Amino acid sequence: MRMITFFVIGLTVHVVFFISIFDIYFTSPLVHGMTPHSTPLEPPASRLVLVVADGLRADSLFTLLPNGSSRTPYLRSIIEDKGTWGVSHTRVPTESRPGHVALIAGFYEDVSAVAKGWKENPVEFDSVFNESRHTWCWGSPDILPMFAKGASGDHVYTHTYPAVEEDFASTDASKLDSWVFTQVKSFFKSAQSNSTLKASLWEDKNVFFLHLLGIDTNGHAHRPMSQEYLDNIGLVDAGVAEVVSIIEDFFDNDGRTAYVFTSDHGMTNWGSHGAGHPSETLTPLVAWGAGVQKAKGATEPQPYNDGFLQDWKLEHLRRVDVSQADIAPLMASLVGVPIPVNSVGVLPLLYLNNSERFMAESMYTNAIQVLEQFKMKMMQKKETTLSFLFTPYQLLTESKQAEFTQKARILIQLEKYEDISLCQSLISRSLEGLVYYHTYDRFFLGCSVVLGFVGWTSYVVLVILKTHASLNRHPNLTKQVRIYSRLLCTCVAVVITLFLLIQRSPITYYIYYTFKIIAQNFTCVSLTVRNKPGCCMAVYFCCPQVVSFFHRAMLTVGLAVLSLWPFLSGLFGKAKSRSLSWLVGCLCLAAFPLMPVVGREPNIHLVGWLQVATRYLGSRMVYFLNIDRIRKLYLKRPSSIFVPLLSSTRLFHRLLSIFLSLTSTYLLLSTGSEALFPPVLSWLMFVWINIEQEALLAQGMSGRQELSTIDFSANIDITKIRQLKLDDIRRSYFFVFFIITAFFGTGNIASINSFDPASVYCFLTVFNPFIMGGLMMWKVIIPFIIVMCTFETIQVATQLSSRSLFLIVLVISDLMALHFFFMVQDYGSWLDIGTSISHYVIVMSMTIFLMLLSVVTHVLTSQRLVLWRQRKMHFP
Repeated sequence: MRMITFFVIGLTVHVVFFISIFDIYFTSPLVHGMTPHSTPLEPPASRLVLVVADGLRADSLFTLLPNGSSRTPYLRSIIEDKGTWGVSHTRVPTESRPGHVALIAGFYEDVSAVAKGWKENPVEFDSVFNESRHTWCWGSPDILPMFAKGASGDHVYTHTYPAVEEDFASTDASKLDSWVFTQVKSFFKSAQSNSTLKASLWEDKNVFFLHLLGIDTNGHAHRPMSQEYLDNIGLVDAGVAEVVSIIEDFFDNDGRTAYVFTSDHGMTNWGSHGAGHPSETLTPLVAWGAGVQKAKGATEPQPYNDGFLQDWKLEHLRRVDVSQADIAPLMASLVGVPIPVNSVGVLPLLYLNNSERFMAESMYTNAIQVLEQFKMKMMQKKETTLSFLFTPYQLLTESKQAEFTQKARILIQLEKYEDISLCQSLISRSLEGLVYYHTYDRFFLGCSVVLGFVGWTSYVVLVILKTHASLNRHPNLTKQVRIYSRLLCTCVAVVITLFLLIQRSPITYYIYYTFKIIAQNFTCVSLTVRNKPGCCMAVYFCCPQVVSFFHRAMLTVGLAVLSLWPFLSGLFGKAKSRSLSWLVGCLCLAAFPLMPVVGREPNIHLVGWLQVATRYLGSRMVYFLNIDRIRKLYLKRPSSIFVPLLSSTRLFHRLLSIFLSLTSTYLLLSTGSEALFPPVLSWLMFVWINIEQEALLAQGMSGRQELSTIDFSANIDITKIRQLKLDDIRRSYFFVFFIITAFFGTGNIASINSFDPASVYCFLTVFNPFIMGGLMMWKVIIPFIIVMCTFETIQVATQLSSRSLFLIVLVISDLMALHFFFMVQDYGSWLDIGTSISHYVIVMSMTIFLMLLSVVTHVLTSQRLVLWRQRKMHFP
């Protein structure tokens, strides 16, 4: 019962600490209640056409063919004669949803919002579509609905094709883009005979949005260098040319239409996106039409040293790069609608072709719009903080705000339009201030979580020492310390609760401080145990594992060192064959972290060969285990996970069944050399189990069980449970190392971050982010289960309490988590920030996951299902 209680408490503590990272780093930056601001001058365009070619890389559009021609002749002619071009720099995650939010709403969506929903608005935000008079959209059902649902009123009209059309197994997905172009042409054709619709189209402040998903789908299915991908780009170019012609004819060539062509994200050479590679973050931007600056020659060297200008043969034309969020204020300025109130974009003036006054007024509007967000954020934080504790952002106090705005207004009135830099400075300071108030409580929350973490880990260490070491207690001293510590913690808890109530803090803040107080109380009481000198010395077991999060090759170094263990410990002389198997197994497994991340280069022949081999081994296993009737069930690969529950619970039989059934499923989710990973890992795990038996024999342990006699379903004899030894710390360390190797060995986590759907084609080809993500997560979990089952076996074979080993693992994992908590950063590139946070999340998830997975593996190893009553055993 005490074990269950401790398990529940430990799970709760880690869940709370896991959630804390979202309160500290992943809270939504959005504020509401601001007044929309628009430029008080006549806009240059009455309508705007936004074309987003999903998944289009910048180099795929701008690079010429070997013969010097362009695969996009129409857009190339726009770049050279009619419009302004550049590169739009996206932020991670480079996915469709956050990319479109940045384009249309002007802000970079936080991770918590993306996780709450993909097709709808999980949070309320403003957008260019919402501010328009009417918006007509055509394209994917995954993108369009979220902007329609978030719009006030009923003026955003969506036309989508069925979700089943987004099929990655399609021979050519360009039909998705053809559908959009066909629908747009039919729409304007029908508007000619529909007076009501025609009148609406002729109104100002209208937006037309064409979402083209074919390029992205073809890129996933066939790779960006494929003919399908490149031909789809040519189809889009021809379609855009035709649509522009139809629109211009419909509006009698009035010259009041602005066009923006861009992409939400790029794509890697192996057909994935989501991370921060330049092929994913560099997207094309081409703008032309009403209010857009016409093509200008480069009269001086351009400030771009990336070499792309020469490769694209565009060094003679001025290139204007922007951040992806800058496109939202650009579109709002062109069509004369208010800039979305949550936008953090800065108006790119070099794209505008208008009077100096219009550009100055537009920049002033942009500055006031961002300042409104800052003021609202400051007001909210001021209301929830005691006045004597509130520290305002010194670079933009209320007096400085008034000084900035008054000076900028006076300069515009005096027609000193060249001093627009003042507005840009105001925008910069406002954005910095938004970050300041958004992270205002971060330090105090971080300190609370760290102290709680230290208290909990210290308590677990002391529990291990008290339970499994001969330590002397002083009952009277313990009782006194317990009384005083509880009294002190009660007083502190009352003061902190009153403090949080006055500040109207969220409920989660109370939980963090409560866990900190409870953990410190337990630790104070436990420290009354008198221990030998040096027992609390910090031992940094986690260094190689921590480094492996940044450099996968560190796993190779670690495995190479582990391969020498039998030779350094003296086991080689007593078990030569097993020691050599351990050496070869470690070195074979060490090769995987040196290989490229999976998914880049598929090797279907290798995977097919391994599937045949697994089918053969599975059939032989069925024969060997005398389970003829489950042969058909085993060969149905998705059902093979249930096969272990039908096999014998004897150690060798059950483990072999588990490893082969999991490998069978893993192969269906593999695309290359990663398919070899589970067999090699399973081999090494078998060797580990056997060599641990030799280690026990070397220690002279009495009552050691032979592996052939161990039955997982047998009740454990409590009288034979032994105390912890130094070797048990080594076993726990090996377990943590193998868990991390299972996680990063083939780069599976990179596949999830990049969301490469190629590995799930055996089960699903129609786009469904949650099912696909679930299948890829199952692929990551399979090596975990293999290692967990091995650890369960070692615990049984070494006659050690599972609680003892697990507590040691918990301490090592918590030390790693605390290490990564200190490494979380909120500066540098967005990729660096996201990586540092994800490492903490991974370790915390691993700790929680191992707690839950230990229950699953216990069931998987010890339980057996009987589906029929065998009268007579038949051999195949």
